[in-house]
Amino acid sequence: MSGTEKSKAHVETAKGKVEETVGRAVGNERMAAEGRADQAKGQARHAKEDVKDAFRH
Repeated sequence: MSGTEKSKAHVETAKGKVEETVGRAVGNERMAAEGRADQAKGQARHAKEDVKDAFRH
């Protein structure tokens, strides 16, 4: 996996977790939902890179 893409996936996932936690803490469901969406995007990016790695080997 490319270092850049791996970093982006981890940052996006972490950002989503923080956003979801803050959203729940302040009672903002929209923010919590956006956090979950960011986590899903990060996980999808990570999965895409895993598939690319599988084809390289």
